[in-house]
Amino acid sequence: MVGKLARWLRFLGIDVVYISSGSPEEIVNVAEREGRIILTRNSEILKKLKGHRVWIYFLSSEKSEVQLKEVVNKFNLWESIKPFSRCSICNEPLVAVKKEEVRGKVPFYVFQNTDHFEKCPKCGRIYWEGTHIKRLHEKLAKILGREL
Repeated sequence: MVGKLARWLRFLGIDVVYISSGSPEEIVNVAEREGRIILTRNSEILKKLKGHRVWIYFLSSEKSEVQLKEVVNKFNLWESIKPFSRCSICNEPLVAVKKEEVRGKVPFYVFQNTDHFEKCPKCGRIYWEGTHIKRLHEKLAKILGREL
């Protein structure tokens, strides 16, 4: 239900755990164990909260872009935003890698024209600042109503 929101938050560098196929019990247990807030549109999860110390926030919209602005404002995440500092898939903080380490792992043109690369230490995905990042910056600024 909130997979797109999780990805948008990760683009902003916000630490987000997304459990796509977990039961409500599993979600509640992870949130309690890790001290996380549950963001959801599923009211069924309330039934699983008895006896647990968990914060839950019900999102007002089904649209991920509206949810993103809502969550950033509700939880005042502005100071926590560090765009493109986490893996959008794994949520791990990215680490800088030497250009030579990505030879043959990125398109040739990218390798020839880019000097700074980052890598997810968990899944190995490689990131660089291409035109897609510029477009994402613009889209995020439009969604949030301010430059990042």
